[in-house]
Amino acid sequence: MVLLKLTILPGDGIGPEVIEEAIRVLDVVTPAFGHELTLTRKNIGGAALLASKDPLPPDTLQACISSSAVLLGAVGGPSFDDFPSHLRPESGLLKLRRKLGAFANLRPAVCYAALEDCSPLRPEVIRGTDVLIVRELLGGLYFGEPRLIHGPAGDRSATNTMRYRESEVERIARVAFELARSRRRSVVSVDKANVLECSRLWREVVTHVGNDYPDVKLAHMYVDSAAMSLVLRPRDFDVVLTENMFGDILSDEAGGIVGSLGLLASASVGGPVALYEPVHGSAPDIAGQSIANPLGA
Repeated sequence: MVLLKLTILPGDGIGPEVIEEAIRVLDVVTPAFGHELTLTRKNIGGAALLASKDPLPPDTLQACISSSAVLLGAVGGPSFDDFPSHLRPESGLLKLRRKLGAFANLRPAVCYAALEDCSPLRPEVIRGTDVLIVRELLGGLYFGEPRLIHGPAGDRSATNTMRYRESEVERIARVAFELARSRRRSVVSVDKANVLECSRLWREVVTHVGNDYPDVKLAHMYVDSAAMSLVLRPRDFDVVLTENMFGDILSDEAGGIVGSLGLLASASVGGPVALYEPVHGSAPDIAGQSIANPLGA
């Protein structure tokens, strides 16, 4: 038996509900693969704030770093909307991703035949859809500095910073190309190079990396065009490579296309410990009702 040490972070809202269902599946599946599980449950997000006034307590972070993998439910909720940014539940998740070095977020969106009727699109449009969104997870607007709101009341201004280094773009691009080699050998890189300098650098670096993968077809699309094409022709996409915020938005759109955001799982990889979580949020409006779809977990 191979011992797997998992840190379980149920989080907020429907997070604990879907995570418990995922654990039930793991309990059945792991022995068949010769694995034995040890589970350590810790708080994160709003649950951690209420318990210890920290969205990522030190003992939670240490448990994650020392585990084989981390399984997370969801974080956040409207009751925390007025908290300062460094104490928002989401700040705990962002810090965890950074500490784990999880720079590559993999979000598959697959249309299953039994769930075709769940999609808002006609079956003949959605049938056969199998998209893998490769999202850069540690750069861009979500992590760029400076970020602040300043100025007197009534005349405040806000600043966020989108920043990428060539090395950050190159490493996520190589992940996408390697994955494409095991699929249909097609990568669509999504940016906004007609407006943003970050996207111009992104496109240049991705094109350069693509030269090392002559067996993989590379195309570039602006993010607005990609969003439209995902709805009109979802089957045309194989691997979608994009930066942090664009990937966040496009993967939610992909969830709607295949029937529900609750159907999408994600893996955040690249560091020594991988983080697995459903794409959906905490859905506090249905928490505690035992109606949340646990498939993404």
